[in-house]
Amino acid sequence: MTKIYIALNVSALALSVIFLVLIILIGIIKVMVYLVPYKEDPSPPETGAPATPNIPVEELTAAIHAAMAAHLGKSPNEIQIGNVRSL
Repeated sequence: MTKIYIALNVSALALSVIFLVLIILIGIIKVMVYLVPYKEDPSPPETGAPATPNIPVEELTAAIHAAMAAHLGKSPNEIQIGNVRSL
């Protein structure tokens, strides 16, 4: 046999092994889905946006200012926050 036939035989064998393994995996997944079906959480889903606490804007700005200063490694009087808006 020539080298091309050997290469084709090895390629066909490799592809058949790959597809056989994929078919086996699909079968295993289908059996698992049948044996252990998905069950939704019995609690009703939460509606609306999450509740936000009523924090005064000044306190929120001060907390953001302190966090940014700590993150940047600077003194709070070295940075200035110009605008804080809710997302």
